[in-house]
Amino acid sequence: MSSINYNLAILPGDGIGPEVMDAALAVLDTVSQYYDLTFEYESYSVGGASIDKFNSPITEDVLNACKISDAVLLGAVGGPKWDNLPQEKKPEKGLLQLRETLGLYSNLRPATIYPSLVDASSLKAEVIQGTDIMVVRELTGGIYFGTPRGMNENEAWNTLRYSRLEVERISRTAFELARLRDGRVTSVHKANVLESSQFWRDVVADVHKNYSDVKLDEMYVDNAAMQLVRNPKQFDVIVTQNMFGDILSDITAMLTGSLGMLPSASIGEKHALYEPVHGTAPEIAGQNIANPIAMIASVAMMLEITCKHSQAAQAVNTAIESVLALGYRTAEVAKSGDEILSTSAITVKIINSIKINNKKVHETESINA
Repeated sequence: MSSINYNLAILPGDGIGPEVMDAALAVLDTVSQYYDLTFEYESYSVGGASIDKFNSPITEDVLNACKISDAVLLGAVGGPKWDNLPQEKKPEKGLLQLRETLGLYSNLRPATIYPSLVDASSLKAEVIQGTDIMVVRELTGGIYFGTPRGMNENEAWNTLRYSRLEVERISRTAFELARLRDGRVTSVHKANVLESSQFWRDVVADVHKNYSDVKLDEMYVDNAAMQLVRNPKQFDVIVTQNMFGDILSDITAMLTGSLGMLPSASIGEKHALYEPVHGTAPEIAGQNIANPIAMIASVAMMLEITCKHSQAAQAVNTAIESVLALGYRTAEVAKSGDEILSTSAITVKIINSIKINNKKVHETESINA
């Protein structure tokens, strides 16, 4: 069977971004050895790295390269080095531009508790064990993109604006995902005080009429934040606007004990971008101690969503779980008795696990042949 080839735009970014990206690409190269997939990729500057080179957080050339790619892999952008730049020149502006240019309106952030990492969370094991949440965050509308916006020496202002189309399409994404999971959606808003949230609530309810097999609940965002740390297992799919999703998905990430554990996917009609939830962690950059698992798991999401190769995606996720179950950790999630590994060392463990598991599968197939 001939391999399916995918063209990837690689944006390592800043801080630990290049390190975790190297780890993820090494895993991807291993996957391509065992499955009918091949990958061609080229690396480009974005965020602070792009500012340093081109005086812009992202260039038109990079945006065009991303537009013609099958998927984009992003490390992380930003850092204190660029904090004092004007808002339109900051590294994060490049990411916002990328999301807008590619029409990446749907941000999927899973928060699944690895059984072997239950004790890494700051919450009690009985509270988080079995948690499996998908946050569906609207990504290209809301207060981050609404106009007018501005600032002077006496005041500053932003506009929280949503159209019916924006709310309808993110709602459909949430309901479709719920059909593949536990069949429950929680719409999170602030309809008691915000007209934009009243509109959000009503449009989600309208879309729900076409998904009678999915249960729809509503929750105010402040209560949702509290419930996530009180009883996270009550949630299946959470759908919410851009800023609320930004905050709530970081809370769900910390249920696992580390932002370094969780992946994300940003999906549009034609394009997709995959990135870890964590930031650039400049304080540990270059030390080979960053946790690459979120970036590697983001590659698994790409294999599932863009490549539509569930078997390859499962191979990566199974390898991650196997390595964690054996007690291997990077420092930020390690407990007494764990073996602390470097970025490169834990990547090798994951790669070896993929190889071993595939060898076992092939041996079993030979026996049964």
